[in-house]
Amino acid sequence: MSEIGAMMRTVPNPYAQILRKPGALQFSSAGVLARFPMSMVGIGIVLMISELYDSYGLAGQVSAVYVVAQALCSPQLARLVDRHGQARVMRPALAVSMIGLVGLILAATSHAGAPLLFALAIVTGATIGSLGSLVRTRWNAVVTNPRELHTAYSLESALDEFVFVIGPVLATILATSVSPSAGLVVAIVAALVGGYWFLSLRKTEPAPSPPDAGTPRTSVLRDGAIVSICIVFVCIGAIFGATDVSVVAFAEEEGQKGLAGVILGICASGSLISGLLYGARHWRSSLWRRFAIGVVALALGVSLFFLVTSLWVLAAVMFVVGFSIAPTLVNGNALVQQIVPPARLTEGLTWIGTSLGVGVSFGSSIAGPIIDANGARAGFLVVVASAALALAAMGTALASRRRRDAVVPTIPDPAADPAS
Repeated sequence: MSEIGAMMRTVPNPYAQILRKPGALQFSSAGVLARFPMSMVGIGIVLMISELYDSYGLAGQVSAVYVVAQALCSPQLARLVDRHGQARVMRPALAVSMIGLVGLILAATSHAGAPLLFALAIVTGATIGSLGSLVRTRWNAVVTNPRELHTAYSLESALDEFVFVIGPVLATILATSVSPSAGLVVAIVAALVGGYWFLSLRKTEPAPSPPDAGTPRTSVLRDGAIVSICIVFVCIGAIFGATDVSVVAFAEEEGQKGLAGVILGICASGSLISGLLYGARHWRSSLWRRFAIGVVALALGVSLFFLVTSLWVLAAVMFVVGFSIAPTLVNGNALVQQIVPPARLTEGLTWIGTSLGVGVSFGSSIAGPIIDANGARAGFLVVVASAALALAAMGTALASRRRRDAVVPTIPDPAADPAS
């Protein structure tokens, strides 16, 4: 037994290794705090406006406007970040975004008209950016090989899930027990403290990459591979959005609506665990293959919703579903890192996050009316239909890649490690 213990002590912890890189622990920690708004603002807007205006319809509309503004503008902010640097672009953008969110709180508490609420939601969403993309871009400048980058992306995906375990529950508790706007106030504090802490860490900030004179800088979406990955992520986001609404509706039908947040947290916990386990190992198979396997596993997992008969069974299924989420997101982000030029990485990663957010909005907006008309189980049908679309999109992406590889010689996958 002593020999086994000695061997375990000699096995290096891959997460400890990358966090010992100069500045890594600081920017990753700051990034966690700064990312809490991504899990709190959307639900915080719904909770605040539904309480103050007694209208879920208006609450959903304002939240949707915020999400759409973020989806449209975050990639454009990311392009500016790649050109001019993270701090130079995001310091003023973050200030404008939080001023907009403060204005939204003040307007809602004074029962302002819907046009003003929409305008302030647009200002907030258009300037909030994508902190997760900025963090991942820094890892590309800090780590030295594909093994470490795989571990770093897995860590950040696990931390994303941690944020989604804590954030919605915290926002709900604050909005229902303190004040309707309390969840958004905490999100503002987290964004300002975490965001400006992160942006103050200049030693790990990637150098800006201004465009060459006379060379037009087109969007990364001109690459068909990036477009295909984004389409898959839209479908995955639709799975998430429809699942969220369906879980809440099912819990309400069972007379335990308050447990919906707990069940969603169980799903995020499964994803967090799988992300850490996935990142601790290095894989020989190609990224495309692992990405496809993850999409198939997610589709198979959500098909288990047809077996749900109680909240206990739903919680178990959500935990299983969660296990396929983080590895799939890790591989999708890693594919973008592999495809886009280093000078365009922030933009590429932001498009992935944007696609996921757009899909979440689609999924929830489609599932909501169907659930109102036919009950929670009809919402699970929307989840499974979204999974089927994800499989179809993944199949199309793989077919397109095979056609391209038949013309262009295959480039070795830098994430594949023959020594593992």
